[in-house]
Amino acid sequence: MQKTPKSLRCHIGIFGRRNVGKSSLLNAITRQNVSIVSDLAGTTTDPVEKPMELLPLGPVLFIDTAGIDDIGALGEMRIRKTRQAMDRTDIAVIVADANQFGEFEELLLQEFRDRHIATIVVFNKTDLHEPDVMLLNRFKEEKIKTAATVACHGSGILEFRRALLESAPEDFVNNLPLINDLVAPGESVILVIPIDKEAPKGRLIMPQVQTIRELLDNDSFCLVTKERELRAALSNLKTPPRLVVTDSQAFLKVSADTPPEILLTSFSILFARRQGDLTEMVKGAMAIDDLHPGDRVMIAESCSHHPIGEDIGRVKIPRWLTQYVGGRLDITVTQGRDFPDGLSEYKLVVHCGSCMFNRRIMLTRMLRCREAGVPITNYGLTIAYTLGIFERALQPFPAALQVYKETENMAV
Repeated sequence: MQKTPKSLRCHIGIFGRRNVGKSSLLNAITRQNVSIVSDLAGTTTDPVEKPMELLPLGPVLFIDTAGIDDIGALGEMRIRKTRQAMDRTDIAVIVADANQFGEFEELLLQEFRDRHIATIVVFNKTDLHEPDVMLLNRFKEEKIKTAATVACHGSGILEFRRALLESAPEDFVNNLPLINDLVAPGESVILVIPIDKEAPKGRLIMPQVQTIRELLDNDSFCLVTKERELRAALSNLKTPPRLVVTDSQAFLKVSADTPPEILLTSFSILFARRQGDLTEMVKGAMAIDDLHPGDRVMIAESCSHHPIGEDIGRVKIPRWLTQYVGGRLDITVTQGRDFPDGLSEYKLVVHCGSCMFNRRIMLTRMLRCREAGVPITNYGLTIAYTLGIFERALQPFPAALQVYKETENMAV
């Protein structure tokens, strides 16, 4: 359970003013002393994370944040970290003293409304004060779940737990498919996995492992090979595979070696659909045609790693884009949770598959790009587009392929 990746966990963010009992609530729900509890306001600085199994929901990640009313230069830094936590929150918990629900809490509530995030209001310290009845009635009318707790004594935690279970997002309860809706039980898939300098020693990366596991759960056959052995693998099969999925970096060779009647796509494109909005990212890839030498492009990676050799984000994609555009681009690379403001300065954002993030943070980034008027796409779509195999890579996804064709016709 503890080894479940963060990207597969439901993220539950705990927000509120300083010293309202956020850390006590986290300790009570996890039954562990995860966060330091003190009467001194501002004890929690950086967000504190705690993974656990919340049955029957499954694996979750609690995030205890600094008080949103923090002050001073250090307070501003803490608030910035808290706002970053909002970007990946699937369920928001607003903690307030039972007799204090004012401007800060209303601003938080509106923020989560704007982000379409399920929200629970927890009135803490109810041994000292009772929540306002009119406020409770208002939340009931607005269908906002509430709980009354005395977190330091563990009182009301079962009520809070029930509210959490009832607020779980639909796409977490019923996981979005990665590949099993593309392949029927009994059909086969070939996964092409290059072993190069950046391949982790002795193991596969998460997208590859998740794809294999989903195929097994679907009672489908799975054959794994490197790009150099693909032709031999295809010739050894009595029945052609339903689908070939490749690492995007090997797209060109795999496309040449895969017969046109066999569907082809990449792990990155599978994740564009699973983690974000494939049709929007298809439109983002088509914006590559609008780039000119000197334009600013952001390449965003969800994981932090030490780049070596022909790094895909820092070397290969910039090279393919430069060749396609016909001149040098001004490229910025960001890593991890860093996603800068001032997005309107960029002509395009190229994101990784986002296997290390949960879906919420990817959707939040796409929303920010949309608000800034900046197209966003991902690695696999960018590579397919610049190499001229975009339409083929979209064939497993009829709706996305239709959007591409319609947008292309409109441009003509």
